[in-house]
Amino acid sequence: MQVDTIVRNCRQLITFRGKNQPLKGKEMRDIAIIEDGAMAIQDGCIKDIATASEIANKYTADEVISAENCLVLPGFVDCHTHPVFVHTREDEFAMRLQGYSYIDIAKAGGGILNTIKTTRNASEDLLFELAKKRLEKMITLGTTTLEAKSGYGLDTESELKQLRVIDRLTKELPITIVPTFLGAHEYPEEYKNNHQGYLDLLCNEMIPAVAKQGIAKFCDIFTEADVFSIEESRRVLNCARQYGLKLKIHADEIEPLGGAELAAELQCISADHLGSASDAGIKALKEAGVIAVLLPATLFSLGSKSYARGREMIDMGLAVAISTDYNPGSCNCDSIPLTMSIACTQMKLLPVEALCATTINAAYALELGNEVGSLEIGKQADFTIWDIPSLNFIPYHLGSSYINSVYAKGKCVYQA
Repeated sequence: MQVDTIVRNCRQLITFRGKNQPLKGKEMRDIAIIEDGAMAIQDGCIKDIATASEIANKYTADEVISAENCLVLPGFVDCHTHPVFVHTREDEFAMRLQGYSYIDIAKAGGGILNTIKTTRNASEDLLFELAKKRLEKMITLGTTTLEAKSGYGLDTESELKQLRVIDRLTKELPITIVPTFLGAHEYPEEYKNNHQGYLDLLCNEMIPAVAKQGIAKFCDIFTEADVFSIEESRRVLNCARQYGLKLKIHADEIEPLGGAELAAELQCISADHLGSASDAGIKALKEAGVIAVLLPATLFSLGSKSYARGREMIDMGLAVAISTDYNPGSCNCDSIPLTMSIACTQMKLLPVEALCATTINAAYALELGNEVGSLEIGKQADFTIWDIPSLNFIPYHLGSSYINSVYAKGKCVYQA
């Protein structure tokens, strides 16, 4: 049988067994390894995956890719990022090192509000070019699918501008990009003393405009002390659901406010951060089947002495995903491999669990688990080729990349 591409000379093909749902608890170790593996690719999707001899006996191809006796893994899925902005905020990093907290910096006019000013004034072309460079760097580190949030405009036109940029990135870059509306990222300066007015703007103008233009899949909100309360978050998320948007939530990042419990109540697709989630919140997530998206690089960047209880969550039977939280302030990290390292050393995940959390489970956190996140027949041919001895080497090694090449939809998008 003729196919477009055959990938061969794979010392190991490493993936996870398909279950048509995110992997929970011990399932996150249910790895599938094909020694001397190969793949047949047709129309950007995996036609077959088996041993090299089996593929050779069944298929011929116009293109043959040699993995050079390396490991072949699924492309990473970065399910929580904020890449559309102008300036980074490295000066705030220096402030944090002097003892200022994230909330202290925000109250002083820094943080998200600092980024809003420049984003509002920037042209779409400038935002696109800056974000494109950032995403291209992420591709070199193995990311083939990512979620991109708005949230640095906080007025209707600026939020729509960011979402248009994300839509353009989706069309012009070779990877899969999922847009999320995060107009409820913070209260903008002009509504600092009029929270009700901004909530009305979100529900009566911004969310309807986003839904009408069809340029976001998810609606997210930053539920945290001094930002959006539980009741405020419930109102915004219920409104978003009425307009057909799927729900995500920044929950219990800094204080155990009850964001995890709200995520369970509203059956959000994911609850993200969870650095201070309560026992009751974690239990509620499990019972509701909400995916816990942990962001260890953020806590590392903020100098936190405590991390989300990833080990405990997995042992309790939750589906856990991991993401970079790439953003201009609290976590300027574009590397899934580094994020995996932090998850292993600080949250005590096993390397295989960290891989599961950054591939198949992260895909389900974007409702793409049937399309990406593992090397299975029918899924997109998104894969990476690594010159490493085993998958354990990925979080074990720090500071540089051993990726030889990255493929998205069967096409090479990065070659070392």
